[in-house]
Amino acid sequence: MAILTAKLFMFLSLIGSKTGLTTALDNCVFFGEEEKNSMYEDGDVVIGGLFPLHYSPASSLPTFKTKPTPNMYKYFSARALRWMQTMTFAINEINQRSDLLPQLKLGFHIRDSCDDIHVSLGACLLLVNGQPERGPAVNIVKKSKGPQSNPGSNLGCAAVQRTVSPVIIGDAASGVSMALLRSLGSFHIPLVSYFASCSCLSNQREFPAFMRTMPSDAFQVRALVRLVNYFGWTWVGVIGVESDYAHFAIQLFLQESVQYGVCAAYTHFYPVALSQQALDELLDVIQMASSKVIINFSGESEMQGILREAQHRNITGLQWIASEAWTTANSLWEKFGDLLTGTLGFAIQRADVIPGLKQHLTSLRPSYIHQSAFLAEFWEEMFNCRLNGSLNSHSHGVDNYFDRLPCKGTEDLSDVYSPYSDVTQLRVSYNVYKAVYLVAYALHDMSNCIVGQGPFLNGTCADPKNFKRWQLIHYMRQANFSVLEEKVNFDQNGDPIAYYDLLNWQRRPDGSLHLVKVGFYDASLPTGRSLVINDSGIQWPVGKQASRSVCSDNCPPGSRIARRKGEPICCFDCVPCAEGEVSNKTDSLECSRCSEDTWPNKARNLCIPKTIEFLSYQELMGIVLCVVSVLGACISLSIFTIFLAYRDTPLVRANNMELSFLLLVFLAVCCLVGLLFIGEPSDWLCRIRYPAFGISFALCISCLLAKTVVVLMAFRSTLPGSIGMKWFGPNQQRASVLISTAVQVIICLIWLLTSPPHANNNTDYHSATIVIECVTGSEIGFWCVLGYIGILACMCFLMAFLARKLPDNFNEAKFITFSMLIFFAVWITFIPVYVSTVGKYTVAVHIFAILASSLGLLFCIFAPKCYIIILKPEKNNKKNMMQRGK
Repeated sequence: MAILTAKLFMFLSLIGSKTGLTTALDNCVFFGEEEKNSMYEDGDVVIGGLFPLHYSPASSLPTFKTKPTPNMYKYFSARALRWMQTMTFAINEINQRSDLLPQLKLGFHIRDSCDDIHVSLGACLLLVNGQPERGPAVNIVKKSKGPQSNPGSNLGCAAVQRTVSPVIIGDAASGVSMALLRSLGSFHIPLVSYFASCSCLSNQREFPAFMRTMPSDAFQVRALVRLVNYFGWTWVGVIGVESDYAHFAIQLFLQESVQYGVCAAYTHFYPVALSQQALDELLDVIQMASSKVIINFSGESEMQGILREAQHRNITGLQWIASEAWTTANSLWEKFGDLLTGTLGFAIQRADVIPGLKQHLTSLRPSYIHQSAFLAEFWEEMFNCRLNGSLNSHSHGVDNYFDRLPCKGTEDLSDVYSPYSDVTQLRVSYNVYKAVYLVAYALHDMSNCIVGQGPFLNGTCADPKNFKRWQLIHYMRQANFSVLEEKVNFDQNGDPIAYYDLLNWQRRPDGSLHLVKVGFYDASLPTGRSLVINDSGIQWPVGKQASRSVCSDNCPPGSRIARRKGEPICCFDCVPCAEGEVSNKTDSLECSRCSEDTWPNKARNLCIPKTIEFLSYQELMGIVLCVVSVLGACISLSIFTIFLAYRDTPLVRANNMELSFLLLVFLAVCCLVGLLFIGEPSDWLCRIRYPAFGISFALCISCLLAKTVVVLMAFRSTLPGSIGMKWFGPNQQRASVLISTAVQVIICLIWLLTSPPHANNNTDYHSATIVIECVTGSEIGFWCVLGYIGILACMCFLMAFLARKLPDNFNEAKFITFSMLIFFAVWITFIPVYVSTVGKYTVAVHIFAILASSLGLLFCIFAPKCYIIILKPEKNNKKNMMQRGK
């Protein structure tokens, strides 16, 4: 309702100024009291200015049950006074230039906004209404034509009418600027802010008359997100004052942080009126959270209350990240330097120097100061004295203002330090400087307009001394100029291109604050290069490196992130990659599967070639089996040589010499067949291996079977030369061996032609190992070969068993029986072991069975004969052979 009333009053005032019908209400009773705290200099175009020269944190929130008490703005901002003086300096500088606005003189009308919406709104309405001042005029000089006060309006008020300000430079706070725009927007009064950064003000549909030389928070937030991501802070606390500035900034931060994996440990808004309860709630949140990094979107005054309570609670070791609103607020250092050491924050672009500004700021003298309430208050505060005739009505500090001694008149600002005269951090002051030049260049372009080629309807131009405000807005938006060798331009939203210095709060040896530039953010550069940081130049709150602030530690390579249900994305568990999967970077969201011929290493961060496994000649087990095979073959051939040498002896001749020689040769072959199972399998080797095994054993067992049958038939025949022996002569014996072996050959041929064995890379046994093995192809074929050997062995065993009681010294039935028992024991044991083992051990079991059965036959049958032949030759005679066993 108050804003609506103000708009209505302003509308009437504007009409009155155009028609010359000002009223007593305009001149005398606006807002109920006289306003003296202003600075004014007349000109053809008077630029309005709003600066927060006074401020006071709200002590309590209004309850709307009682009339609010007037706020006592008891703090004076020397920093804001520098901003104000920068505006007057820039205007005076422009007026002295011959190349810029040579036909126009700029004036200024500056008022105190007190960093308060209702005070700012009242001051703004006075600026745009040309409100007259009652009483003696101060520094009012008419340089050219301007609106004249109406003689009929002097209704008991001594007044001097001031020129209406068509444009206002201000205010500093985003919330205050927004309130002003919503009040002035209907009248298209341009507002150029030098410190309002809320991204909400970029909405040109809602605020079409707004421009600023301060970058939008949208850029600052991107810079902050990049900053915390750069140092690996994924778990940060975000706090802000209850204001549009903080609300929009934090909302943008939460949106931008998602793509960088940064989470807010907490988001807390605190009221402007920082009561003890509000401070307790805020500090409780900070203390209970695990985050050690805090981003604070607030102003200098709110930060003082927070730091005071943190100091009271002895909360240290926090990494403060300052928003641009308090990044350069060095007044906080005096009381809270221990808490703020290591603070990082982005500050708006700094001017290294504005030529002449230092001299302008320090050239104040009491003869001029006493006429301005602002300057008088600063002077009296600075030197703790009292000026004669001072307009200062404020009294600060614990002492009594009227007890102060009079100023001597010899005080010099160059002899003392003050934020007012400190030009080492010209950031906001530089924004004010650029804002004045923005208006000046817009007016300059307006003055250079050629009739018929103008930007308005039918090519018309605007009169620089009598223009509409919307016409000035047009030229301001088109402005493109340079200040101090910096090119200044604006985007479609009226925002400048963002550039920030990254400042680090460091302590000098003398204890004072040193704002060190340790990097920068340039929004005009590509994303990957927009943020540059010099890590080595940073001083940290604790230690020599950045603190860790994460909800969950990084998942190392070899693991992946597993989100915790219901918690932020920064809170997760690390799960090792599954078997056969790897992750080769930190914080992998998923693991990738290795190819078929590779497998994860132990750390599961790299796929390495799988181990190739087969029974090799180079390994110990392969060497042992190879030696045993060759040794078995050698033993067989050695016995063959012995039998050949003693072929005429009764012992050799009595035991079917020809079959014995064949059996020894086949046993040697059986031992050598084991060599085919050693080495890297291939298709051709697999197709030779199994048939060779089957046929060689079929030959051996066939020979044994023939020998046993011959012995059995020989002793069962009553007379020599009987017809039974005719069927078991040498030819029949050879034929029986060949026929028995031919059956095995046929089985092997059918097996090879239908589904032959082949080499195969097997990963079923162990995923990390490729077992190169011979696959039987047809299981039926393999077991038929093995089964046929078993049938021959059973027949041989049966025959030998039947011949076991024949004369011991003449036949070998008992030895054959015993050898068959060993043969059966070996192969019956072989079957379950063969089925249960895997990889090269299966092959080793197979070779062992071959060698064990072959050597068992060899030693059981031929060892006793060799013993007699070599060690007991006296028994190797016909007489001994003819004796019966006892």
